[in-house]
Amino acid sequence: MIGNIVKVIIDRPLGSHHPNYKDIIYSVNYGYIPSIIAEDGEEQDAYILGVDYPIKEFIGKVIAIIHRLDDVEDKLVVAPRGLSFTKDEILDKVAFQEHFFKTEIIM
Repeated sequence: MIGNIVKVIIDRPLGSHHPNYKDIIYSVNYGYIPSIIAEDGEEQDAYILGVDYPIKEFIGKVIAIIHRLDDVEDKLVVAPRGLSFTKDEILDKVAFQEHFFKTEIIM
């Protein structure tokens, strides 16, 4: 999956609130890949890094997988082609939500 080009539909744009936990504000765009079904039976979720304004959809490269050790679904990290982030940078950008889980970054 890493290195693949995917289309992400954004259902939680940058600056929006989590639908169930109103104190969580998305500091990155977040959405799903309609063509991939995740372990939870829903469409695969993905964080978009490298786009600093709210968007509706995005085509980019999968640069990492956030493997949740205490949850059923991993999250993909997608970025514009040619843009990369370190593991620490990824963790920093997704900490608003991932700090609730025990995770490891696969690159």
